[in-house]
Amino acid sequence: MKNRAYLSLGSNIEPVRNIKAALKLLAQQCTLLAISTIWETEPLGLKEQANFLNGAVIVETDFSAPELKARVLQRIEQALGRVRGANKNAPRPIDLDIILFNNEVLEFEGYNIPSSEVLERSFVAIPLAEIAPDYIHPITGQTLKEIATGFEAETKQMLKRDEFEPFIYGKDKKGYA
Repeated sequence: MKNRAYLSLGSNIEPVRNIKAALKLLAQQCTLLAISTIWETEPLGLKEQANFLNGAVIVETDFSAPELKARVLQRIEQALGRVRGANKNAPRPIDLDIILFNNEVLEFEGYNIPSSEVLERSFVAIPLAEIAPDYIHPITGQTLKEIATGFEAETKQMLKRDEFEPFIYGKDKKGYA
């Protein structure tokens, strides 16, 4: 049975190039079911750095969540030059995180799924709600659309980027390669 993973992605080092490269690499190892609008947002924590581009994707995979993280996401991050240091808010070429996985509640290697970021960060909640508005959060019972509605005021600080074409597989009758 295929697993469905809801991922966030972000970059502030050559972000257009790195997000496009990450999507291409993801498409080689998973089926991309949806890509959200990509948003430009100000950095959190460490303010003296470039703005981030953030978005979300839904992928279908045979991998479990830990396997997806280790065999796909971390390898893509490494291939694109991601180096994890002490400051988790430091600039990065790419950041790929599993936010939701099927309808499961999981904990592995210090990761929690669902990630708390979907409830805390507009740049995670809003793109996910765009591509999966009716998904029900397995802990809160809220839809992603309901969660994103709580961040509507913050969308004024988010800039929609046109370098990327959002899609939902089946609805737009195309895939991503």
